[in-house]
Amino acid sequence: MLVKPKKELGQHFLNDLSIAQRIADLLTGHGGYRQVLEIGPGMGVLTQFLLQKPQFETHVIEIDRESVDYLKKHFPALDGRILPSDFLNIKPDLLPAKQPGDTRPFAIIGNFPYNISTQILFRALDLRDRVPEVVGMFQREVAERIASGPGNKDYGILSVLLQAWYDIRYEFTVEPGVFTPPPKVFSGVISLRRNTVTDLGCDERKFTQVVKHGFGQRRKTLRNALKPLNPPEAALNSPFMSQRAEQLSVAEFIALTRLMNSEK
Repeated sequence: MLVKPKKELGQHFLNDLSIAQRIADLLTGHGGYRQVLEIGPGMGVLTQFLLQKPQFETHVIEIDRESVDYLKKHFPALDGRILPSDFLNIKPDLLPAKQPGDTRPFAIIGNFPYNISTQILFRALDLRDRVPEVVGMFQREVAERIASGPGNKDYGILSVLLQAWYDIRYEFTVEPGVFTPPPKVFSGVISLRRNTVTDLGCDERKFTQVVKHGFGQRRKTLRNALKPLNPPEAALNSPFMSQRAEQLSVAEFIALTRLMNSEK
């Protein structure tokens, strides 16, 4: 018996095996992990290819009870490695295995529901010291935004915050017709691999604040967009202030954040 896709969960089941294989093959083992956590496996179209990779130990996390029952029945190899839970709310020490206190690194992979895909990435960002690699399918516009660089109209908050910690690559585009039911938009697959940064060299909370305010009014110069943050003199005198947020690289946002944190 097949699982019925549930609109409220944003489920669009991939039915093209060649694409599932391509997504699974994007995992490189970057960062030396062995455990892989697939988010929202549904009926296991991607899972079956992950299980064929002996170098990895595949775990899955699924909020849909019907899908959990299907996976238990059809994938006995997943015994003890199915988490019937919500990735966005589960305690970090339970990921990817049910071993409290486990801090081993693990990769994240999945055909992510569009309605929570950015939240999944922010959660991965919070877990960045344990998550050296992410491979995921997103709405194409979101995937392009995440992978975009400075000077591009798609470059935004997500781009900067994620690229501060990960090297990101847009891998390929996926047409709507390979899903059940077909979404109304194209999808894009991207890969994120943890870079060597361990410390931004600035206050991380302030960095996030500066990036969000900067892009909050992206047509304005940073001098105007950052006014609510009451920039100190050192920041106001910076050449950054005459530019728009989309013109600054991650390194320049870090430099600007240091100036914003200087004494008023």
